[in-house]
Amino acid sequence: MGMEGLLQNSTNFVLTGLITHPAFPGLLFAIVFSIFVVAITANVVMILLIHVDSRLHTPMYFLLSQLSIMDTIYICITVPKMLQDLLSKDKTISFLGCALQIFLYLTLIGGEFFLLGLMAYDRYVAVCDPLRYPLLMNRRLCLFMVLGSWAGGSLDGFMLTPVTMSFPFCSSREINHFFCEIPAVLRLSCTDTSLYETLMYACCVLMLLPPLSVISVSYTRILLTVHRMNSAEGRRKAFATCSSHVTVVSMFYGAAFYTNVLPHSYHTPEKDKVVSAFYTILTPMLNPLIYSLRNQEVAAALRKVLGRCGSSQSIRVGTVIRKD
Repeated sequence: MGMEGLLQNSTNFVLTGLITHPAFPGLLFAIVFSIFVVAITANVVMILLIHVDSRLHTPMYFLLSQLSIMDTIYICITVPKMLQDLLSKDKTISFLGCALQIFLYLTLIGGEFFLLGLMAYDRYVAVCDPLRYPLLMNRRLCLFMVLGSWAGGSLDGFMLTPVTMSFPFCSSREINHFFCEIPAVLRLSCTDTSLYETLMYACCVLMLLPPLSVISVSYTRILLTVHRMNSAEGRRKAFATCSSHVTVVSMFYGAAFYTNVLPHSYHTPEKDKVVSAFYTILTPMLNPLIYSLRNQEVAAALRKVLGRCGSSQSIRVGTVIRKD
C-alpha cells in the first residue's frame, strides 16, 4: 500500500491509557510523574558525572553515558503524552504523532539491545584481557560501537514503521494502550495482519540473537576467568564490575522476550500494558540507579561533585558575611 493508503489513514487515534478508567487519576499522575522526574534527573546526573569526572573517562563509562542518553529520550517518547492524557479528556494522538512514537520507540529499543550486547563485550575485555583493554577498547572502536547501535536500532524503525502505518484501519480508532505500540495499533486494522506479525516477530528474534550471543559468550568467558582466579579480591572486583550490567540486561531482555518472542496465546492487552510500562517507564529510572548504587566510582564522583558544591556554597556565605 502506497501513499494513497497512508493519506486515507491520516486521522487521529485515541489512547485509552495504562488504566482505561482509573479510579484515582490524580494519584496515578503523581506516581508516574515522580518516576519520570527521578528517571530524567538520574540519567542527566549520570551523563554529567561521566563528562566532568576524569576518572570516568573510560570506555565502560562512555558506553554507560550513551545508555543514559537513550533512556532519557526513551522515557520522553511516551510519558509526557501519558501524563497529558491523565489530566485531559482529549486523549487523541495524530497519525503522524503515532508513527513518530513507533519509529522512535523501535529505534531506541533496538539501539539498547545492541548497546547492552557491546557493553558485555567491554566487560569481557576488561576482565579477561585487562592488559590489552586500552588497545582493544580504543576511542575509535567505542564511537563505532555507539554509531552502530543507533544505526541498528533506526534500521528496525525504518523497516517496520511505514509498513505498520500503511494498513487500513477500521472505524474504531481507539488504541487500547498508553502509547502507539505496534501490536496495539495492528489490532485496529481491517485486514489480516497475521503474516506481517509473524515476519515482524521473526525480525525481532533475529535482531535479538546477535547481542544475546555476544552477552552469553562474554559472560561465559568471564565466569571461566573468574573461576580460575586465585585472588578473592580479584573475584570480588570482577563480580562488582559485571553485576550492574547483568541486572540491567536481565530486566531489559526479560521484558523484550515477553513482548517480541512469546506467542500470541500468552498475550492480553492488560499484560502487554503492564510489561510495556515496566520497560518504558520503570527501566529508564532503574538503570542509572543500579549503576550508581552498585558502583563505587560513580558514587565517589557524585560525592566529589556534591562536596565541591557544598564548599563553593560555604565560601559564598562566608564572603557575604564578611561584607556585612
